[in-house]
Amino acid sequence: MKKLLLATAATSILAGAASAEDIKIGVLLGFTGPAESLATGMAAGAEAAIAEVSASGLLLGGQTVVPVRGDSTCSDAALATAAAERLVNGDGVAGIVGALCSGATTAAFQNVALPNGMVMISPSATSPALSVLEDDGYFFRTAPSDARQGVVMSDILLEQGINSVAVTYTNNDYGKGLAESFEAAYTAAGGTVTINTPHEDGKADYSAEVGALASAGGDRLVVAGYIDQGGPGIIQAALDTGAFDTFHLPDGMIGDSLQERFGAAINGSTGQVPGTDSPGAAMIEAIGEAQGFQGTAPFAPESYDAAALILLAMQATGSTDPSVYKDAVMGIANAPGEKIYPGELAKALEILANGGEIDYDGASAVELIGGGESAGNYRQIEVIDGVITTVNFR
Repeated sequence: MKKLLLATAATSILAGAASAEDIKIGVLLGFTGPAESLATGMAAGAEAAIAEVSASGLLLGGQTVVPVRGDSTCSDAALATAAAERLVNGDGVAGIVGALCSGATTAAFQNVALPNGMVMISPSATSPALSVLEDDGYFFRTAPSDARQGVVMSDILLEQGINSVAVTYTNNDYGKGLAESFEAAYTAAGGTVTINTPHEDGKADYSAEVGALASAGGDRLVVAGYIDQGGPGIIQAALDTGAFDTFHLPDGMIGDSLQERFGAAINGSTGQVPGTDSPGAAMIEAIGEAQGFQGTAPFAPESYDAAALILLAMQATGSTDPSVYKDAVMGIANAPGEKIYPGELAKALEILANGGEIDYDGASAVELIGGGESAGNYRQIEVIDGVITTVNFR
C-alpha cells in the first residue's frame, strides 16, 4: 500500500484571503531577479503540497493551510530580509519554504528567521557555507550542498574525457562556493582548471570576460551563473566570438528559458540539477500534470518536499510552534517508518495522528543528514537536438 490515488481535492492550489484561523506557510522565493524563471515551478510545487494537506482535513484536527508569497529577489539581501520580516511579523506565518538563492536565504534566516524562532526549509539554496550556519535547529534544506554538486560536476566532465576547463561564476555566495568546490574536486581527480574567475550579473556586454576565458583555454567552459542574468550573456558572447561552443551548466543555469534561447547552438553541452528517478519523481510529475505545472521542473520537487516536511512535522508534534515542531523534521524525513510519496500526504497525516512513524521519501527521495540538509541526488543533462535531455541520475 505504498501508493494512493491522487486526491482530486488536491488538484488546485489554495487561493483567496486567509482567515485568522488558517495556518499560513510562507513561500519566500526569487519571483523577480536573476533566477525568477525557476520560481514559478518551485512555488507551484510548494503550494501543491500545502493544498493537498489542507484539502485532506486531517491536519491538527481539521485546520486549513494557505500559502503566503514573499519575493526574496535572489540578488538583494535587504529586500530578502524585508520580505521575510513581512511574512513573519506581518502575515504571521508558522514556517517558511525558501529562500531560493543562497545569499537571500542567509540574509532572511540570520536577520529574521533565527531571531524570531522561525523554521525555514530551502528547496534550492546550495552554498556550502549554509552547512555550517549557526541555526539552533531552525534551518533545513531539501537540495544538496554544492560541496556534493562540485564532485558530481567533476565526475561528469572527466568521464566524458574533458580534462581541462575554464570556469566563470556569478560573484556571490552561490557562485563562489560552487566554483571552489568544483575546482577542488576536479583538480584532485586529475583535471586542470585553466582559470576560475567571477563575473558580475546585469551587464550588457561580456566580451571582456569571455576574452580572458578564451585566452586561458580549456576543453569546455563551466558557467556557474544564473539562468536569468549573466550566465546566458556569457554563453552568447562565447558563441559570438567562437571562444567556446560547448558548456557545462550547474543547477542555477538549467531551465526552459535556456533551451528556448539557445536551442541547438549549445548541442553537446552538459550539466546537472537536483533530481531523482525514484517513485516520487513520477508521482510529482503526475500531480503537476493535473494542476498545470511541470512537476519535475528544477527544484519543484524539492519545494513540494520542503512544504510537506513543515506540515508533517506539525502533525507529528501536535503543534504549529516552530520551536516545537523543528525537532521532528529530521525524524519525519528519515527511516524508520512507512514510506510516503507525493499524493500520499493524507495517509501520512493519519499515520502520525495515530502515533505511527513515517519515512518521508517525497518527490526528491529526500534524506536529511548532518545539520538537516539533503544527502543529494542529481539529474545529469545534455543538450541534444536543442533539447535539455536527462541522460543519467547520480
